[in-house]
Amino acid sequence: MMAASFLILLAIYLLCGLVFAFPFVLIGVGKIDPHAAHGSWGFRLLIIPGTVMLWPLLARRWFGGIHEPPEERNAHRCAANNSNRRLKEADSSTLSSL
Repeated sequence: MMAASFLILLAIYLLCGLVFAFPFVLIGVGKIDPHAAHGSWGFRLLIIPGTVMLWPLLARRWFGGIHEPPEERNAHRCAANNSNRRLKEADSSTLSSL
C-alpha cells in the first residue's frame, strides 16, 4: 500500500512536470536566462527531462520574476572578490594620502 501511494505521488509529480515543461521550454527559459532565449530546438529538447524533474524550482524562478541566473558562489569567486576589494581599498588609501 505504501509503495503504491509513493508511485502514485511520483506519477502525479512527473505529470505536473511534463505539463509545465512544454510552456517553460517554449517561453519560460528565455525569460529566466537571457542566454538561453536564443537556444536551438535541440537545446530545448535536451532540457525537457531536467525541467520535468526540477519544475517546482524553475516555476518559482519564472513566476517570481527572476530574469538573471544566480551568481555562482565558490571558493575561487569569493577569493577573487576579496582580492578586488583589497586592491580598491589600497588604491583609495593611496589616493587619500596624496
